[in-house]
Amino acid sequence: MMLSWKRLILLSFIGCLGGELLLQGPVFIKEPGNSIFPVGSEDKKITFNCEARGNPSPHYRWQLNGSDIDLSLEYRYKLIGGNLVVINPNRNWDIGSYQCFATNSLGTVVSREAKLQFAYLENFKTKMRSTVSVREGQGVVLLCGPPPHSGELSYAWIFNEYPSFVEEDSRRFVSQETGHLYIAKVEPSDVGNYTCVVTSMVTNARVLGSPTPLVLRSDGVMGEYEPKIEVQFPETLPAAKGSTVKLECFALGNPVPQINWRRSDGLPFSSKIKLRKFNGILEIPNFQQEDSGSYECIAENSRGKNVARGRLTYYAKPHWVQTIKDIEIAVEDNLYWECRASGKPKPSYRWLKNGEALVLEERIQIENGALTISNLNVTDSGMFQCIAENKHGLVYSSAELKVVASAPDFSRNPMKKLVQVQAGSLVILECKPRASPSAFSFWKKGDRIVQKSERISFLKDSGLKITNVTKADVGSYTCIAENQFGKANGTTRLVVTEPTRITLAPSNMDVSVGESVILPCQVQHDPLLDIMFTWYFNGALTDFKKEGSHFEKVGGSSSGDLMIRNIQLKHSGKYVCMVQTGVDRVSSAADLIVRGSPGPPANVKVVEITDTTAQLSWKEVPEVPPSEVSGGGGSRSELVITWDPVPEELQNGEGFGYVVAFRPYGLTNWIQTVVTSPDTSRYVFRNESIVPFSRYEVKVGVYNNKGEGPFSPVTAVFSAEEEPAVAPSQVSADSLSSSEIEVSWNAIPWKLSNGHLLGYEVRFWNNSGGEEESSSKVKVSGNETSARLRDLKSNLAYYMAVRAYNSAGAGPFSATVNATTKKTPPSQPPGNVVWNATDNKVLLNWERVKAMENESEVTGYKVFYRTSSQHNVQVLSTNKTSAELLLPIKEDYIIEVKATTDGGDGTSSEQIRIPGITNMDARGSTSAILNVHPVSNSIIIVLFFIVNALW
Repeated sequence: MMLSWKRLILLSFIGCLGGELLLQGPVFIKEPGNSIFPVGSEDKKITFNCEARGNPSPHYRWQLNGSDIDLSLEYRYKLIGGNLVVINPNRNWDIGSYQCFATNSLGTVVSREAKLQFAYLENFKTKMRSTVSVREGQGVVLLCGPPPHSGELSYAWIFNEYPSFVEEDSRRFVSQETGHLYIAKVEPSDVGNYTCVVTSMVTNARVLGSPTPLVLRSDGVMGEYEPKIEVQFPETLPAAKGSTVKLECFALGNPVPQINWRRSDGLPFSSKIKLRKFNGILEIPNFQQEDSGSYECIAENSRGKNVARGRLTYYAKPHWVQTIKDIEIAVEDNLYWECRASGKPKPSYRWLKNGEALVLEERIQIENGALTISNLNVTDSGMFQCIAENKHGLVYSSAELKVVASAPDFSRNPMKKLVQVQAGSLVILECKPRASPSAFSFWKKGDRIVQKSERISFLKDSGLKITNVTKADVGSYTCIAENQFGKANGTTRLVVTEPTRITLAPSNMDVSVGESVILPCQVQHDPLLDIMFTWYFNGALTDFKKEGSHFEKVGGSSSGDLMIRNIQLKHSGKYVCMVQTGVDRVSSAADLIVRGSPGPPANVKVVEITDTTAQLSWKEVPEVPPSEVSGGGGSRSELVITWDPVPEELQNGEGFGYVVAFRPYGLTNWIQTVVTSPDTSRYVFRNESIVPFSRYEVKVGVYNNKGEGPFSPVTAVFSAEEEPAVAPSQVSADSLSSSEIEVSWNAIPWKLSNGHLLGYEVRFWNNSGGEEESSSKVKVSGNETSARLRDLKSNLAYYMAVRAYNSAGAGPFSATVNATTKKTPPSQPPGNVVWNATDNKVLLNWERVKAMENESEVTGYKVFYRTSSQHNVQVLSTNKTSAELLLPIKEDYIIEVKATTDGGDGTSSEQIRIPGITNMDARGSTSAILNVHPVSNSIIIVLFFIVNALW
């Protein structure tokens, strides 16, 4: 839909008035996604989502396979907001690609394509299948031939009667590509009826074919022969980035062939590659470009070997490297708009304007995905979309182009009314009107046009620059801005002042307690400027109300002299006079040292008199220095000093405080400061010159109104450390189970001058959280180089990064690594646990556990057993479905069985109790079908071997 030229002009002027804060072209919040509709589903409708924000609010329309959908057919479609509801979907009419169009007065955007497919599975034809007759030792393939269907299928075979399914092993294989059953070498036990079972992975519908009888020929046994590969992957197989690739390979042969895999280029398999179904399937999860190449399946037995080869090629759907963003640009300017995507094959690009293919002309061109439009006009405004596509998919990027036409306007960026600067300095007068196209500007001082000179220049943004300003530059400066739509001006008054100078500054002083002193601070300043004096004592702003009995400002309007009456030891330190005007600021500092001798003892009392003695008591200056003087830590460029405060009963009077002294190790002069609060236990010295983790000598003394007391013993304190500068290297992650991942790394190089390494921090997150900002973290101590992440979600990719930290902070993160947790262990427990017991051993058998698609493959079993009187459990591991426990059966035993997987242990079988027996054999089962009754030893042993052979 094209917008009228007049309407676009109107929108442009509304934009200049601030309307662009309200008007916005459509932007998708939700877009439709691909969908598969199960034929025969109870749900008789399907919904495609579409929602866009914009002002005015967008309205919507939909297309199916490039044609508009007639939304007036209410029995077929409903439009709820922007969402399209298809009622009673029909696979003959509704299959195809759906797209949503969102439109308002500023333009139109089109959503990504969403494909609708229908999943169905029809019944097998009832035609009987012919008997398959083979020799013993010969290989055979039983064909499935699935019925008409749509959607992914899975295959299984029933042997004779349901629910007896063919169990796959090195001799039997069911292909999930063809559905056929392959028996490498037929044995007498294979004789029977075989039925193909086909299941829809979408609808869960299941259909059974007609049975295929398998019988043995009577003309002898098949001799040995070399492998013949019947199941193999294509010569060339494209694989998508991030997908899971499964390659099948199975061979007939006598003896039964062994299957192995390798890369044709000789490179080793990555740790993520798994071999399944007795090596019949090679599985590559999270396929990446480095996984592409030629793969070989080798089938081998004692009679020879056979090799099948195929090449995996890598492809990737386009994904954005650089998207387009909303842009506002002036009429008559040129537009260069670039979008870039990566993918394999390399994507091509096309552009839409307001939902339709962009019409190219002399001034509108597309090259390598970049759109250029020269000499823009307001009719070029609208919603644009860049589409990057290759044969595997496409991606959309949307943005709005606003072409603005407006006269100069200073309302958004008004010029300053007054600018004050010092003589001799540099000044820039700004002139930034809003105008489209950009305005031509010139300056006037009063009525005269300002000309360029050695001191005066014009900036690219229309500003005026004057260097080495003099009193002659004082005046009113007007900037006049003009374009074809009009003109405007703004004025700034320039005032030039003399610099402020301190004519009488405070000087260092050495005084005694009780004296009164004046620290002078007198200035010469420009009479046009107001002036303000402030004093800082030891870095803190002086509070004249709080210190009124000692501090007072004296002098005239150009003086900020500070008088200190009845000076005390606590007044020692650095004093800074700060002088500030509207255009400049100057300061001067001085050090004041206050000295005093101990005063007379106070409150002298006779407390005990005898015939020959008298005991006196009185108060001296403080006698006890702070204890536990220490420190360290803090932020960079800090020296932190700490101590235990002196109790009040040992302060010996009013005005108690601390004298903190410190010096770099090896120097002789002490740096001193006074801490006036008796409850303070910490002082921080900050200076950029402090070297990280450098040694200082520190002591802390005491004083009160009567004088100074002793210092603590000198102790060593180190300045703050510097945070680690490098990231850990060789970071790797290994999935341990369905809920645990172990991360390991190399320790960062470290030396004593860096301080003390406290440890490492591991950050981790997953895509379900969406963002790195939602990450969790664990910390380990400095001598550890691994961490175990626990309580994770199963079958999920986690991302991890590691950094070192010390008391100063954390260093940079390492490169991000990732690992995927294992699938959860099977929820099905080992069933029908059967046991036989003699006086010294227990024989166990159980049913095999088969993992679901979303569960980890079973790798073996664990038998847990203990006596009923003990809590210590013993464990036996086996890869069979049977076990023999050598147990003296003198008391009851508690036994349970679990399947083991990469993802952890599965669900426990039902707990069984084996009663203690003497001179009697017994057997039992967790199934209610079997009863416990005695049998002879010889029968037990025979049964055990028979069960083992069957399993």
